Amino acid sequence: MLNKKLFPAVLLSASLLVSFNNFVPAEGTEKNAAIEFTRSTEIDYIVDPEKPENEVNPGESPSTSGRLRIDFVPQLNFSSNVISDKEVSYPVNAQLFLDGQTSPRGNFIQLSDYRTTATAQGWKLQVRQENQFSNSTTTNSSLNGAVLSFDKSWISTPNSTTDAPVVSSEIIRLSNIGDTYDLATAETGSGAGTWSISFGASEGHSEGQSSTLSPKTDANNEPVLDSAFNSQQVYENSAIKLTVPGGTQIDPVPYSTVITWILAELP
Repeated sequence: MLNKKLFPAVLLSASLLVSFNNFVPAEGTEKNAAIEFTRSTEIDYIVDPEKPENEVNPGESPSTSGRLRIDFVPQLNFSSNVISDKEVSYPVNAQLFLDGQTSPRGNFIQLSDYRTTATAQGWKLQVRQENQFSNSTTTNSSLNGAVLSFDKSWISTPNSTTDAPVVSSEIIRLSNIGDTYDLATAETGSGAGTWSISFGASEGHSEGQSSTLSPKTDANNEPVLDSAFNSQQVYENSAIKLTVPGGTQIDPVPYSTVITWILAELP
């Protein structure tokens, strides 16, 4: 579920009047002229968070519409794992792409603010886990005590980095199911344009982010492939983890949860 608010655009208008001397004026009417400005060229596609000048295809994703919107959110997948009686932190699968050119990236959210006001109004990006990882068809139906965490967050944009939002510098642990956690904030006067908020990065990232990605292999040391992305090799991203406590009763079935991404205007 995606939530957003939207204020109406503000028009910049001006009255135009021209006068002439030495002529008898004809009857007529006056009409206002209006013009609308945006802060930058509006982007309506997904950009590579590590090379934001490039358009990419990360596959389908929920999104919202309007001048303040969420363009893309990650589909968090932790693959199949061997049951353990010890505490284990499972890294998420990194973001793959369908364009045939872009290598794996850290998982990211893309949002845009093209509201036409004199001063950028600001916004806040938040996340909430609605329920524990669960499967209602099995005996041990919930991963009791499992905690989803987000780390190594950073921001990029194809626009100017002036007046950039601020991302959390702390590890965000969704330890309280149903609570809302802040991921990034653009104060009033900042946050206009298109932004990617990433967790982790690939090796060789030009902005100096440390690499959190590594190729995933199976028990026979063979590459794990993802058929949804043209059988590309899966990469793990250690910046997002699911930690399951030792002693948690687990069945050999898939468990899932619901994540809500919230883009809210500042009060």
